[in-house]
Amino acid sequence: MEQYWTSKELISETLRTCLDNYKLLKFHIRDCRSHGLKVNINFDHEQKFDFKYTNSDISFIVDSEEVIKLTTDDASGFSLAYHREDAEGQWILLQKGIDPYDPKLPEPKTSMLRNIFDYHEVEIIFEGRIDLKFHSWWKEPHWKYWTIKV
Repeated sequence: MEQYWTSKELISETLRTCLDNYKLLKFHIRDCRSHGLKVNINFDHEQKFDFKYTNSDISFIVDSEEVIKLTTDDASGFSLAYHREDAEGQWILLQKGIDPYDPKLPEPKTSMLRNIFDYHEVEIIFEGRIDLKFHSWWKEPHWKYWTIKV
């Protein structure tokens, strides 16, 4: 999957904008220390999902109940990955630096926000394309920071 990065300073803004403007399909947290065997939380899109964020932690809330609180001290910004498929239904894997709006590419079926907080991989999947706009350079000429466009 192609990935586009947001800056750490935009963690809360990125997640809030996506939750307020795009259809949430799935929320998943996996403990990275368990070698993929232990799933902490799977979220059903029928439930109400929210979060609280400070500079030192993030709490995920399902149906008004805090389900997990994770430290954000060592976190980076979210990466946003698009799931695209070709005409035969095969996933399209792209290199870094690809224009997310390249007209030769099919529209994404889903968009996934990913981050690792306190040794927990967080994946939040939304329907369709989450729109992006250029924010700033991380490392030229290929590594950019992006923000969510509404």
